[in-house]
Amino acid sequence: QVQLVESGGGLVQPGGSLRLSCVASETIFSGFAMGWYRQAPGKQRELVVAITSGGSTNYADSTKGRFTISRDNAKKMVDLQMNRLKPEDTAVYYCNRNPPWDKYWGQGTQVTVSS
Repeated sequence: QVQLVESGGGLVQPGGSLRLSCVASETIFSGFAMGWYRQAPGKQRELVVAITSGGSTNYADSTKGRFTISRDNAKKMVDLQMNRLKPEDTAVYYCNRNPPWDKYWGQGTQVTVSS
C-alpha cells in the first residue's frame, strides 16, 4: 500500500515558522529522491525543495535560505522546516517523490501565512 501522510500545517503570522512532516510508505520512499510541493489557490502545483536518498538538496529560489528539508531514511520521513514565512508561502503542501509519482498524492497540509 502506497501512503503519503503530511502534517504540521497551520496559520502563522508573517515572519513565523512551521515544521511540516511527511510519513511515507516503503514503496514510494526508499531509494528515491523526495520533494515537498505546494499548490496555492488558482495556481499549479510547484516543487518547493527536493532531497535525494543521499541527502543532496535542491531548493526553489523563492525558498532558499528560509526553508530546510531533511529526511530520515529509517523512519521513512521527510520534514520541511519553514522560517521567515511570507504571505506568498500560503498553499497546500504535499510530499511525493521527485519527480512525483502522480498516481499517489496525500491529502496535503494547509499552510496559511497571514496577519
